[in-house]
Amino acid sequence: MTQILTDLRGELAVSCQAADESPLHPTGMIVALARAAVMGGAKAVRIEGVRNVAAVRNAVTVPVIGITKIVQASSDVYITPTLDDALQLCQSGADIVAFDATLRQRPISVADIASQIHRAGRAAMADISTLEEAREAMASGADFVGTTLSGYTPYSPQIEAPDFGLMRALAAARIPFVAEGRIWEPAQARLALEYGATFVVVGSAITRPDVITRRYADAVAALRLDPNTMEK
Repeated sequence: MTQILTDLRGELAVSCQAADESPLHPTGMIVALARAAVMGGAKAVRIEGVRNVAAVRNAVTVPVIGITKIVQASSDVYITPTLDDALQLCQSGADIVAFDATLRQRPISVADIASQIHRAGRAAMADISTLEEAREAMASGADFVGTTLSGYTPYSPQIEAPDFGLMRALAAARIPFVAEGRIWEPAQARLALEYGATFVVVGSAITRPDVITRRYADAVAALRLDPNTMEK
């Protein structure tokens, strides 16, 4: 287990990302989100994009988990899909580089991308969706895995809640893992740690006000449109 994973045991990391169409997409906004997250107690931040990683690295002292999101014409793998993506993230100051380690057709092997990250002296975090993928990733050189992609592959559980079943399976297999994905409540984050996660990454529930607002707006709309709940 890498030292950085030991240092983050039992802690919260916050994913500070924004969709292209979001008003929060500019790099300055991402830096502000990261700084606010650290002020609130985040002990690491997950940042997308080489430019954003470099800017956030200069703005905070906590570890930075770096990723890129690049659509591939011949593969569904798009989180840090190539060796060049991994190298640029390392050069930009990412302490941990996360990458898609699913068993889908991929542009580069998990072993090659993990090796590239290690040559740069960084930790390799494999984003997976199943226990089998986690085992393959660890055997291929990943330092630890993240449950990030559960629900994003057609063969993993399509559920609204965090994949606690996968977390329990990873803990039983003694695979070091980070809990990430669909964690909306503090109680869920705590439960993930109780199930064996080394640390927890929360994104949309903290740093995407458009998504948070939509959840509330949908709930209000559903109540308003239900004649059985309206006041007579």
